[in-house]
Amino acid sequence: MMNLIEIAKKVLSTEAESINKLKERINENFLKAVEIIHNSKGRVVVTGMGKSGLIGRKIAATLASTGTPSFFMHPAEASHGDLGMVTEEDVVIAISNSGETEEVIRLIPFLKYFNVKIIAMTGNINSTLAKQADLVLDVSVSEEACPFGFIPTASTTATLAMGDALAVALIMRNGFKREDFAFFHPGGSLGRKMLTKVRDLMHSGEAMPIAYPDTVMLDAILEISSKRLGVVVIVDKDKKILGIITDGDVRRGVQKWGKDLFELKASQIMTPNPKTINEEELAAVALSMMRKYSITSLIVPDADYRLKGIIHIHDILKKGIF
Repeated sequence: MMNLIEIAKKVLSTEAESINKLKERINENFLKAVEIIHNSKGRVVVTGMGKSGLIGRKIAATLASTGTPSFFMHPAEASHGDLGMVTEEDVVIAISNSGETEEVIRLIPFLKYFNVKIIAMTGNINSTLAKQADLVLDVSVSEEACPFGFIPTASTTATLAMGDALAVALIMRNGFKREDFAFFHPGGSLGRKMLTKVRDLMHSGEAMPIAYPDTVMLDAILEISSKRLGVVVIVDKDKKILGIITDGDVRRGVQKWGKDLFELKASQIMTPNPKTINEEELAAVALSMMRKYSITSLIVPDADYRLKGIIHIHDILKKGIF
């Protein structure tokens, strides 16, 4: 019986080698391709048949999600009307391993007529597609990973990797940021992490548990209990933040003073200089701080260090930010 594990390992080695060899082809043509797309006032139209088309769909999706307007156009459908979607300001990435795919080649006269820039991603730099394109990105491989040597495996992997390299280069060239990515993914977990700010989740106004330095601990404890945030913030008459008392402080105080704790003043129990966070900071950053310091709440001050809000870990987790 064939050793299927060894066969699978050889497939991975072959495909890894095909990607590794691409590094030698990141050259002036690659940089020119980045500049053509960056300077384009239109969109990137990706086209390809069969397996190349499937890879093209992924490349188009990656470009679109990282700030480069892009869509996939099926070359067979293009000849039956979909070419109307292409404008002279667009850039076409045409994918064909052989460089002779009939449906793709058939598009070239139309694209040339409207002066549409063509970037070819092909495994044959001497092909019709390569000769007609404005730029060629060489994605050729020395061998396919399949045992027959012709099923698209290593070649499609290499093409996909080149597309990713192009997309990431454009991310940097366009100055695209993590926050920008989140705007294109508002429904996903990254969108929630990157778009939700402290001010969106913090408790404010009457919902904030507050006490004053001379508040007796019995009243401070009642404030902790009624506001259900596990803390009470100690402020002065102008609401400037002086310190914090947590439910943990209360438990330790009972162990130390017993019932006498209830008659002490809040100023005697509070921890000064509590951890704070700006309301414009991301909720994900607040969560990171809480985990770092093993706390469950952060105080939100205003510009004058007056109490403006409190954010609790449960509010962040309920939002789906982990």
